[in-house]
Amino acid sequence: MSNTEQQSRLAAALIDAVNATDPRGYELDYAHRLSGWVERLCPTASEPLQLAARAQHIGRWLSPRESYPAGRIGYLKWRADLKQRHAQQAGAILRDVGYDEATVTRVHDLICKRNFPRDPEVCVLEDALCLLFLEIQFVTTMAKTGPDKMVEILQKTWPKMTPQAHQLALTLPLPADCRAVVERALQASK
Repeated sequence: MSNTEQQSRLAAALIDAVNATDPRGYELDYAHRLSGWVERLCPTASEPLQLAARAQHIGRWLSPRESYPAGRIGYLKWRADLKQRHAQQAGAILRDVGYDEATVTRVHDLICKRNFPRDPEVCVLEDALCLLFLEIQFVTTMAKTGPDKMVEILQKTWPKMTPQAHQLALTLPLPADCRAVVERALQASK
């Protein structure tokens, strides 16, 4: 195994160790699933893209949504702060295992989705995030928000995705009521 492979595995293991402490038991599985989507979308994904996927939500439970004001402004502030927090925490781990500043910066930019949609790797990460949302969070989100709000969410999410991700999204095994909401959202967008 090369030094780079060892470094990458160590970084992933340290990121996983942080996520394994999630009291909800959610983030470790999320990180692995997101990494799987990135690999599926881009089998030749760069090392920074793979690391960014693994660290995308590192320690997310440490900054709960409830710690920010209610409403859209509070939500957007929470999301912006999370991106920075995740990027900084990932950067600290990467530095600890000997990555150079160029790699740390690239992972930071990917986690923060800098230059979206011009950066193809940021697009891969965004596709993976959207597909993972549809795969594991759609049903529970719709139960909380209702179908009308889910149509709005999908109408904001769908344009962020590439045609490849659109095709994959339409093959996900969604329950009939969720599939109907997807179809409604896509019809309303035309």
